[in-house]
Amino acid sequence: MVRFEQKSSNQVIKLMWSEKYRPQNISDMVGNEEPRVAIMKWFAKWKKGTKPLLIVGPPGIGKTTIAYLLAKQFGYDMIGLNASDVRSKSRINEILTPVLGNVSVLGTPMIFVDEVDGIHGRGDYGGAAALVDILKKPNVPILLAANYDDSDKMKSIKKAATTISFKKIPPRLLRVYLDNILKKENTKLSPGSLIKVIDKSQGDIRSMINLTQSLITGFNPQTETSFESINIEDGINAFFKANSIEEARGVLYSIQIDPRQKINAFYSSIVTSDLDSDSLAKYLEVISNADMLFGKIMKTQNWRLLRYLNDILINLYQKDDRIRYSKYNLSWPLLNRIRWDGAKIKSLSSVMAKKLHLSSSSFVTLCLPYVLFCIKNKTLELELEETFGDIIDKEIELIQ
Repeated sequence: MVRFEQKSSNQVIKLMWSEKYRPQNISDMVGNEEPRVAIMKWFAKWKKGTKPLLIVGPPGIGKTTIAYLLAKQFGYDMIGLNASDVRSKSRINEILTPVLGNVSVLGTPMIFVDEVDGIHGRGDYGGAAALVDILKKPNVPILLAANYDDSDKMKSIKKAATTISFKKIPPRLLRVYLDNILKKENTKLSPGSLIKVIDKSQGDIRSMINLTQSLITGFNPQTETSFESINIEDGINAFFKANSIEEARGVLYSIQIDPRQKINAFYSSIVTSDLDSDSLAKYLEVISNADMLFGKIMKTQNWRLLRYLNDILINLYQKDDRIRYSKYNLSWPLLNRIRWDGAKIKSLSSVMAKKLHLSSSSFVTLCLPYVLFCIKNKTLELELEETFGDIIDKEIELIQ
């Protein structure tokens, strides 16, 4: 994940610390020494027919990292998937059949399925059963990772694999690891903040690093509470008052709420503020991109994409005192347009849809812009009730 910051007149790349300090070798990893040795032995002894390996442990402790490092160390070409890729039988066959059927052509592939415990549920269309069939007849190394394996739905996968458990990283090791990062970054945290960061991370090394970076680079960086979750009102106001993009990013990471609520909060605050049309358009384009990302996440259930939400929202940043937090408290002109104009447009579309033998939604989406354009250019006359006159005139005025 790449971050950007301004430094003088030059733009330089700045990595998230969790990526910047991601281990480059298995020996660089911290904690879970015995499980790591067991995994390396499994790879070293692997042969066709060897049971797949299931790594189970809480988020942020290195399950995905070790998979990539093993592929690198043992010279495999890794095919990486996650639960959203393997929820349907057809999707699994589409991705893995070419790999399993052409091993000699593809070199030395291995398969890694991350977050496999998320394959089950409403979105499972035969994917779990198809995956288990593949696990039973492995002709390439297959590695799976899961946060939990205690559900009934994981029984079939566990039966077809050898399980190795990762545990949370002990606080003492987290402290040593974090001290090393702070030293490399030439920065410090107060002893109290160090304890709080480590305690809050609950053994999740990625969370600890992200919390630390947010604390160091964010607003009010050296206080004991600056890394704590802040309420949405203070967060939105602080974001648009920030003196730099790094300060704004710190605020953004401190707004720890549901992603949909975060997007909605920025949206409602922006549209209710007194902005010129150009500024509003730029802000709403960013909101639109964030909304599309979240829509994709909900559609595919690929929650790993959520890590990119703040990367999009940071593009909203510019110091702008005109924007203040507002929760669904739409300005009167906008509220009036939504309530009254919306009702009139709905009524108009209902009348016109019957005349054109279309649905109301099809008329509004496909036909209304052209009808208004023709009326504006006096190439079309419609016989409609006088009550529609005002709304048609308003809509025509909005045509550029």
